[in-house]
Amino acid sequence: MEVVFRSDTGKKRKNNQDFAGYFINKQNVTLAILCDGMGGHRGGDVASEMAVSHLGHSWEESDVQNAEQITQWMLTRISRENKRILEKSRKFSDLEGMGTTLVATALVEQEFVIANIGDSRGYHYTGGRLSQVTEDHSLVNELLKSGEISSEDAENHPRKNVLTRSLGVTDEIDIDVTILPALPNDQMLLCSDGLTNMVEDEAIKEVLSTQKSLDEKVETLITMANEHGGYDNITIILVHTNAEGRGSIHGNR
Repeated sequence: MEVVFRSDTGKKRKNNQDFAGYFINKQNVTLAILCDGMGGHRGGDVASEMAVSHLGHSWEESDVQNAEQITQWMLTRISRENKRILEKSRKFSDLEGMGTTLVATALVEQEFVIANIGDSRGYHYTGGRLSQVTEDHSLVNELLKSGEISSEDAENHPRKNVLTRSLGVTDEIDIDVTILPALPNDQMLLCSDGLTNMVEDEAIKEVLSTQKSLDEKVETLITMANEHGGYDNITIILVHTNAEGRGSIHGNR
């Protein structure tokens, strides 16, 4: 497969609290991770970098090689990292209240395994269709699901950024894990809300449907988010399966 990622500060923020990367384990399985940090002057960037770096290092030392093993690894290791972030925020006053979202995917045996907590999203593009794989763990999404607000209300809700789940805030967390078939020439897009708050799903789909390279697609999406305001940090990881739905590793680190 091919993996490309890029992070951009955007037009309004002075610092970037997003962090992303991809890592290869002892069985040559790749894990891509994206986090959007929150809290304090420097807490958000500390939390997001901690999560990606620690999980990435742990992944490189692992030998998991099927969807069941990866699912268990994700649940165990992400929960462990949650406690590590929480402990650090309690230890240092300038990091109090820090936390981060997380969305991650691994491609193994022609299956995508996707984990998420928070409102950073995973999208699956296959057969000309784009679908949101992850569910936003946010107050607005809960109100939307209960019918208390409409999708139009959700777009500009004053509490749009309030999360119901994240890493580093509570001792116990609930992590969603989804397994999907990975077909030839599929794309998996991981992104922070700096993209999805600025660019509609239909526009994302149009970019992914082009014959551009992965680098060009990621660059185009970030440019679009900035042209629509760039109110937040924008981070994207784009994964592409090869003609067999799997393949060797290539990407921009």
